[in-house]
Amino acid sequence: MSLLERTVQKIYPQDSEFRELAKKRLDQLALPHWALGDLMDLSVDLAGMTRSVHPVLTNKAIVTMAGDHGVVAEGVSKFPQEVTPQMVYNFVNGGAGINALAKQAGAEVVVVDMGVAADLKDLAEKGKIINKKVGLGTDNIAKGPAMSHAMAIRSLESGIDIAYELGERIDIFGTGDMGIGNTTPSTAIAAVITGRPVKELTGRGTGLDDEQLAHKQHVIEEILERNKPDPKNGVDVLAKIGGFEIGGIAGLIIGAAAQRKPVLVDGFISSAGALLACTIEPFVRDYIICAHRSVEPGHRAMQEKLGCSPLLDLNLRLGEGTGAALAMNLVEAAVAILTEVATFEEAAVAGATT
Repeated sequence: MSLLERTVQKIYPQDSEFRELAKKRLDQLALPHWALGDLMDLSVDLAGMTRSVHPVLTNKAIVTMAGDHGVVAEGVSKFPQEVTPQMVYNFVNGGAGINALAKQAGAEVVVVDMGVAADLKDLAEKGKIINKKVGLGTDNIAKGPAMSHAMAIRSLESGIDIAYELGERIDIFGTGDMGIGNTTPSTAIAAVITGRPVKELTGRGTGLDDEQLAHKQHVIEEILERNKPDPKNGVDVLAKIGGFEIGGIAGLIIGAAAQRKPVLVDGFISSAGALLACTIEPFVRDYIICAHRSVEPGHRAMQEKLGCSPLLDLNLRLGEGTGAALAMNLVEAAVAILTEVATFEEAAVAGATT
């Protein structure tokens, strides 16, 4: 039995007993009933995920997966492919958006080379990044499959490996990505799994103009026609139209769920990974927290398919895990509500009259 198969067998729904215990306490807090709204719903989810009414989510990590995409040859991005390794170095040097926001949230940033089209061995040897390179970028999905079935499994299992390795000391994960051109495979994945039209889902990525956007839509339609992925088979979708870092994100989510650890799913690319993970094992959904809603038009459709309302809507479109880092503050707030706010009885406050 493969690592993927063994891991999927460990995934169960949230614990209903602990959800009920959390709800019972929250119902009795010294405030108008459910006055903190979505944060209280999140408190219940966290109790169900962790099987505790005193969740410990102190140790936090944003796992930023990096990989390149052959489809950039089709002119779907305004930035050249060499930006991907350049940004990996920026992450390592602490100069990126994710570094600033993760520091503010008290989270470490873990950078993983899933398939950057450059030699990053120097960073891996120095322990600056984790080397899980599946290949030097995916093949051009406008011409054929992104990767072999074996490579798809390897990318998923690499993400699972990282979840297990970090899970010995990390309580909550955030997903992140880096990969020039990766909104194109992510949009293709969204179209396949949600069943929505490509035109409705396709966004401007790093800033395409109207003509470039129309071209990108046409390329994605060609990708789907050429590859014909099976929407009910997450591994097939990944192999035919995905990316190494998207597979790594999906694997990380699966590995987190197997350990009953919450995972904050960042933006558009991370949500493509989440769709794949939930297609492979639907119970994974019980451990996903949607951090925010991206300005990419397809993100709403992805979150609706996941059945997940975002915690934040701030017009973000950076990726890297920045939205997940921001949302970690709200997760901490939800834990504080559950564990620190007194009940009417504890506070000696009179309850509402009936």
